[in-house]
Amino acid sequence: MHTEQREQMEQIEPTITDILLAARFLRGRIRTTPLEYSFPLSQESGAEVFVKWENQQSCGSFKIRGALNRMFSLSEEEKKRGVITASSGNHAQGVALAAKMLKVRAVICVPGMCPETKRQAIRNLGGAFVELRVAGHFYDEAEEESFRLQKEEGLTYVSAFEDLPIVAGQGTLGLEMLQEEPELEAILCPLSGGGLLSGVLTAARALKPGIEVWGAHAQANPAWPEAFKAGKVIPVEEEETIAEGLCGSASAKNFGYIRQNITGTSSIPEEAIERAMAFVYHQHHQIIEGAAAVSVGALLEKTPDLRGRKVGIVISGGNVEGSRLMEILERHSQE
Repeated sequence: MHTEQREQMEQIEPTITDILLAARFLRGRIRTTPLEYSFPLSQESGAEVFVKWENQQSCGSFKIRGALNRMFSLSEEEKKRGVITASSGNHAQGVALAAKMLKVRAVICVPGMCPETKRQAIRNLGGAFVELRVAGHFYDEAEEESFRLQKEEGLTYVSAFEDLPIVAGQGTLGLEMLQEEPELEAILCPLSGGGLLSGVLTAARALKPGIEVWGAHAQANPAWPEAFKAGKVIPVEEEETIAEGLCGSASAKNFGYIRQNITGTSSIPEEAIERAMAFVYHQHHQIIEGAAAVSVGALLEKTPDLRGRKVGIVISGGNVEGSRLMEILERHSQE
């Protein structure tokens, strides 16, 4: 039902001006995370690889960029009513932090597969201003519940990806990458709802029109490749994945813009996601979550093959439960 509703909405088409305005607002409110040359990834892939470490961002994820930009654009009336959102965990942390800063009530719906480490971070960041509710198991179930509560309680919905201020905020990440390394020839970026990829596409193409931008997703969720085949967003069956942050349907509001501008997508199996997490831990001593590891997995799997190119990799976050990470590292101890 909600997929059909979204398809009737206007498409989100961000501009570089939207992103520059977001960058101005976010200056001093978030971290400008490092863009670092990676010798290990360059050696393994045959490309010249630069890694954008958003796992070092406030709240451990890029999501704080869009969440703060959107929450601080709320009208006084919207603040009085309070807000509601659905999130697999990272977006919710940004909303929770902003809710506490603005003293606004925020109802946050997360799916059952949201790790406890993310749930606790949401509670800690939002304090008394946040009501955390667990609904269903997959993201789309939590989103359905949030839509129901929005109507029932008259709250303002703050989407994790279908909102221009959200997309513009996420696009500041791409702006930083190209400002620091303007000769990048390709970017590998995680793809879920599409807010991050839409923003990165806009910033990157504005600064370097010919740059390739690839979206990497968990093979367990084929929402985007199936949407591209069908020419529209359609329901798909999801499976369990370590990249729980990439769960949920493709975004109909972002679909047209992404389909028109993306270079291509890369589908990453679970084994490759785990190997990528272990590789980054062993070689860079950095903790990254499964959703962030898909871009590294695409590079290591050479899908696409970017040998001989100057490539930027988006590490979108580092919020993973310690016990789960330890299991992965034990399985991939020699990598």
